[in-house]
Parts: sequence; C-alpha cells; structure tokens
Amino acid sequence: MILVLFALTLWAAAFALNIRLAAGPHTRAVHLAVPLIFGLTILAMWELIVRGLDVPMVILPAPSLIAGAFTDNLPVLWADLNQTFVKGALTGYAIGATAAFAVALLADRYTFLKRGLLPVGNFMAALPIVGTAPILVMWFGFDWQSKAAVVVVMVFFPILVNTVAGLTDTQAMQRDLMRTYGASYGQTLLKLRLPAAMPFIFNGLKISTTLALIGAIVAEFFGSPTLGMGFRISTSVGQLALDMVWAEIVVAALAGSAFYGIVAFIEKRVTFWHPSHRG
Repeated sequence: MILVLFALTLWAAAFALNIRLAAGPHTRAVHLAVPLIFGLTILAMWELIVRGLDVPMVILPAPSLIAGAFTDNLPVLWADLNQTFVKGALTGYAIGATAAFAVALLADRYTFLKRGLLPVGNFMAALPIVGTAPILVMWFGFDWQSKAAVVVVMVFFPILVNTVAGLTDTQAMQRDLMRTYGASYGQTLLKLRLPAAMPFIFNGLKISTTLALIGAIVAEFFGSPTLGMGFRISTSVGQLALDMVWAEIVVAALAGSAFYGIVAFIEKRVTFWHPSHRG
C-alpha cells in the first residue's frame, strides 16, 4: 500500500511540475520535457501500483518485466517487426497509396468514376477487417503477401476519399484565373489543384499509417508463418506469456509512431506554405 501512496504522490508532484512548465515560456526544451515527464510518470505509477497491489502478471505485468522480455527477445522481436511491418504493412501501404492516388486522379478527371467510386469506398471502409482478412489470407496465402493485401484494402479508400476531396478544394476565382491564362487541365492540376490538395492527401496518408500496421497485425491472426507480431501475440497469449505480448505491443507502438512521425515530417516540408505550419 505504501507503494501505491508513493505513486499517487509522484503523480501529484509531476502534475504540478507540468502545469508550471506549461505556464512558462514555450521553448523547445519545454515542449520536449512536458510529454517526457508525463510518460515517465505513467510508467513509474504503473510499476509502483502493480507491485504495491501484487497484480498477477497474467493480468498486467510491470514495466520492468516487459522491458526484460524486450531485451531478452530482441532477435525475435526484430524478425517479427521485419515480417509484419516492413514486408506486410509498408509494402501494402505503398501499393495502396499509389493505387489510391492514381484512381483519385482518374475520378477527378471523369465525373462518372467519382460518383460511382466514392459510395463504394464508403461501403468498403465500413467492412470489418475480421471479415475481410480471412478471405484475403485464403486468396493470397499465409505469407506476408496476404497481409499486404489486407493493408491495401484498408489504406486505399481513406487516401482515395481525402485526395478526391482535396482536388476539389480550390476557389472558383482561382480556377477562373487559370482558364483566363489559357492553362490546360494538366497545368491547372499541377500548378493549382495538386498543391491545394496536399494537406488533404497527407491527412489520408497519416491516417493510413496506423491502419496499415493494425491491418497487418490482425491479418496474422488468421494465418501466418511462424513469425510476425500478430502470430507472436496470439501464441504468447495462449502460453500466458503476457510480458512477451506487451513487448510486441511496445514494438508496434514504436514502429507506428515512427512511421507517423516520418509522414508528418515530410508533410511539414512539402506543405510549409500552409497556415498550420507557419511559425
């Protein structure tokens, strides 16, 4: 019980420190310190409360046990990351994003495609992954190709819908000005409509970073070779090795956060002119 009280005291002290930092000058150090202090406080409270209340590992392992499983199984975790994230998620993401962008350009050029595809896209986006993943695994086999296929289905329509919406996000005066200059469809697309659509396109790309990893992991629950994050999570749960399950969750969280951060970094460089990125 003493550990629990200490955890609550630690939380109160960290909370007061964060309030004080947030109220001060908004320097780069403060922007880094506030989330770091918050995250470390959560981990410390988790460790103290689990040990103070003697929570069984099968219910919630302590962060120290998860860290031990992480360091002891680095080769296994790396192989699982390569199978699920690099082969399945990234490959499917690249294929799905490229296909969605190409189809969005066609839908923008031909109105009947836009009217026909977007309702289908909304319908497909509403389909549960637990229903489509087993079918695609049966079609494409148990290796990473089926996981990439699931990822393609998951990321295709969010990127398509956002890209089509972005291509229409120009003012009538701007389009009239391009016509006045005698600009062709291609010139208007490259010089006006695509730049204006970039915030929408990157919004779809950022949403799809998390969908890609989730889709690849869930697809492995329905068939996989003897490696992969989803495979390891399902087998470790059966063995009650919850520390290994949480180690895989940590790897997935780190990979997903890094993937999202890279896309957000590229967005900031490409759309530096947008009001949301101005200093």
